[in-house]
Amino acid sequence: MKISAFAALGLITLGMQHAQAASLDIKIKNLTQGIYYTPILIAAHPDTNHLFESGMTASTELQMMAEGGNISGLSSMLDTYSANKVENPAAGLLAPGQSAMTMLETTDGNTMLSITAMMLPTNDGFVGLDSWKIPTEAGTYTILLNAYDAGTEANNELILEGSGAPGMLGIPAAPGMGAGTNGSSVTSDEANPMVHIHRGSLGDDDMAGGKSDLNNTVHRWLNPVAKVIVTVK
Repeated sequence: MKISAFAALGLITLGMQHAQAASLDIKIKNLTQGIYYTPILIAAHPDTNHLFESGMTASTELQMMAEGGNISGLSSMLDTYSANKVENPAAGLLAPGQSAMTMLETTDGNTMLSITAMMLPTNDGFVGLDSWKIPTEAGTYTILLNAYDAGTEANNELILEGSGAPGMLGIPAAPGMGAGTNGSSVTSDEANPMVHIHRGSLGDDDMAGGKSDLNNTVHRWLNPVAKVIVTVK
């Protein structure tokens, strides 16, 4: 069968449009036992941009999210990329074992999917997906996400009132049950100042003292910490 040059050009153009624009259903499940996720940020963006990169220094916007759950800086950064985004699909905290669902319509050029949310209670831990290539073929795809450390704050594992802003050492809150008080600090140093896979919280079993305010039977985890199911229509 012969195809005219005009028809071939039309097929190529149609293929390019399909590759660049997509309609997505996205489901995110918290796989942890005792960790909550602050408002989640989901974005489709160009392949030249990132919300974060492992092995690189965290941006100020990433630090705001990782230390205090504030996604406004990252959201504004996405606007400069002309990204497509969804903010806070769980309408607040995403509890352990719970899921959030949303839809995302992408536009031409926004071919990568990224996701971030702070993990509570941690100092600067976050769940993240960095620049996952959105498939051009319709179907359902599963992605397992790791916990990352922003490298911007020492993991002292102390719940301190007034913390959460960049540079204010401490964990801003511990939703749920099982957190302690009066810990003396697990550490005062961050040996790795780059974004890296989180080593996990240590915790202890002394809820009125010890080194950590975190409970070693509630607030520890192993990767992966989240499951994302993406349906490309």
